[in-house]
Amino acid sequence: MTPDPLPHLARAEAAAHARYGAGGAARRFGPLVAVHAGPKLPVNAAWHGGAGEVTAADLAAFEAFSAAHGQPATLHLLSHAAPALLPLLSSRGYALKAVLHAYTHDLTDLPARPILTVREEPDPGAWAALSARGFGAGTEAIMRLVGHAPGTVRLVAEVGGQPAGTAALSVTGGVAALYGTSTLPEFRGRGVQTALLAARLHLAADRGRGASLASVFVTPGSGSERNVRRAGFGLAGMRLTFTRG
Repeated sequence: MTPDPLPHLARAEAAAHARYGAGGAARRFGPLVAVHAGPKLPVNAAWHGGAGEVTAADLAAFEAFSAAHGQPATLHLLSHAAPALLPLLSSRGYALKAVLHAYTHDLTDLPARPILTVREEPDPGAWAALSARGFGAGTEAIMRLVGHAPGTVRLVAEVGGQPAGTAALSVTGGVAALYGTSTLPEFRGRGVQTALLAARLHLAADRGRGASLASVFVTPGSGSERNVRRAGFGLAGMRLTFTRG
């Protein structure tokens, strides 16, 4: 029987999450890794790393950390860890706010290498600016943070020699996380996301990067979900986001 990838993925995501607190604050509360990276950034949250039980004291300390930084107490956990934690979260006033599907790929049977040109972008500022154009107004600050985070591999896909989309890859704990995927509006529907998925899977399969698994989180029922399924990813579970009211 194939081992459940979710515990491995949870540990890797929690460890990788700490990168975003390098210029601000990152703290551990039991198995929770909490970050404050700057005002009103979506990474201002905690990840449940899956190793060990979350106690009421852990949550109280995390809530105090969040309040000290003026941010809501927001917690991400993968679905395998939810049943044991739901009663405690409910008793402390947490409510489910968002669900993403968690997909993994074991780095075998990879899709064909992309037909479009996909290159690494050495300049984090240029990558962030291009990414924000794809994601839309208001995303400039978070994309700068992502682009400058330690260990980020920044990719740009081109159509006809023009930058058409961006994506990112980082490897932590043997898991190659795929994220930061955006397509400029004028290039949508031209295979940019498919090319960026394939390029990152082949990069992740490079033994020098130390990855044994690739992962990606997508909105259920979205075009991105259809693309990752076509690229050979399998549904492993869900990422559940809870916020304390």
